[in-house]
Amino acid sequence: MTKSLPLIFTAPRRGKPPVHLADLDPAARKEAVKALGQPTFRADQLARHYFGGLTRDAELMSDLPSAGRQEFVDAMLPELLSPVRSMATDSGDTRKTLWRAHDGTLIESVLMAYQDRVTLCVSSQAGCGMACPFCATGQGGLDRNLSAGEIIEQVRLAAAAAKDGAFGEPRRLSNIVFMGMGEPLANYKRVLQAVRMITDPNPGGLGISARSITVSTVGLLPAIDKLTEEGLQVRLAVSLHAPDDELRDTLVPVNERWKIAEVLAGARRYADRTGRRVSIEYALIKEINDQGWRADLLGKVLKDALGHLVHVNLIPLNPTPGSKWDASPKVVQDEFVRRVQAQGVTCTVRDTRGQDIDAACGQLAASEKDKQQ
Repeated sequence: MTKSLPLIFTAPRRGKPPVHLADLDPAARKEAVKALGQPTFRADQLARHYFGGLTRDAELMSDLPSAGRQEFVDAMLPELLSPVRSMATDSGDTRKTLWRAHDGTLIESVLMAYQDRVTLCVSSQAGCGMACPFCATGQGGLDRNLSAGEIIEQVRLAAAAAKDGAFGEPRRLSNIVFMGMGEPLANYKRVLQAVRMITDPNPGGLGISARSITVSTVGLLPAIDKLTEEGLQVRLAVSLHAPDDELRDTLVPVNERWKIAEVLAGARRYADRTGRRVSIEYALIKEINDQGWRADLLGKVLKDALGHLVHVNLIPLNPTPGSKWDASPKVVQDEFVRRVQAQGVTCTVRDTRGQDIDAACGQLAASEKDKQQ
C-alpha cells in the first residue's frame, strides 16, 4: 500500500505546481518513490510508462501492483495541465491548445504536421516579461515561470496526440521549438532541465534528438553564453526584428541592455562552439522594419557577425486584434528576402500557420482572459 503523502507531494501553493516525475532527476525519482513506500525500481517503471508509453493512465500500468496503484500514480504523475480549448486549421495540420494549470494559469502550445516532421511549439512561461509591443504575450506581461514538469507535459501530450492519430495516421513528434509563450532563457534552469529530459533516452526522457530542438531568445546575453558552455546541440534562435539599435530599442526593449552587436557576438560564440547555424527570427512589420535599406543592413550585419553560420527566418506578422501593427504586403516581403540574400545570407519566409485560430502566441490566452472578465 502507498504511504500517506510526504510533504513534497502535499497540495502546492498557488503559482507553485505540484512536484511531478518530470521535475526530478533519476536519483530524486527513486527517493520520491521510496518516500511513498515503494521499491526504487518503480521509478523506472513509471518513467517508461510516462516517457515511453506517453501515458499517466494508471489502468495501463499493469506491471504496478493494483493495491494503491492509482494513489501512487497520482502522487508521482499529478495532472499538471487540463485542456480549455483546442482549435484546428490548415486542413487539420495545425492544432492549437489552450491549457489551464493547477492554479488557473493559462498557457498555449501549437502542434503542426508537415510532410517530413511533426513540430510542437512549446511555452516556457505563462505570459512574458520582455514587453515587445507587437507580441500578444508581451502585452499581457509575465504571470510566472513554468516548471520543468509543465514544459515536459506539453511535449508528452503532443507526442501522445500525434501517436494516437491526431493527423490521421499515427505520427511521431520529431521537433520541438521553444517559441511559444515566454522568454525561454529567462526561465533558464527549468528550460535546460526540460531540454535534457526531452533528449534523454527512455526511461530518462523522451529520446528526441537535440538537433531537432530550437531554443529562442530575444537576446539575454549572459544566458546565451551560459547555454554555449552547456555543449548541447540545440539550435539557437535570436529574435532580432531590427538590424539597427535605434529601432530595436523600441521593438525589443531588452536591447537597451544588450545591443545588437553584443547579442550577435554571443550568437557567434554559440555557433562556433556547436557548429550549428544560428536562426535569426525577424517579424516583418508594415512600414516599421520592412524598408529595403533595413534588409540591406540586416544582411550586412549578419554576414559580418556570423558569416555562413546564420539563417534568417522571416515571419509575416500575425497581427493581434486592435493592434496598430500589421503584416507587410507580399511584394515588400519578397523584396526584403531578395535584398537579404543579395548580401550572401540565407533568408526564407516561415510557413504561415493558424492565422484564423489566433495561433500567434498569447492570442488564445488573451481572448480567454477577456471572456473571464
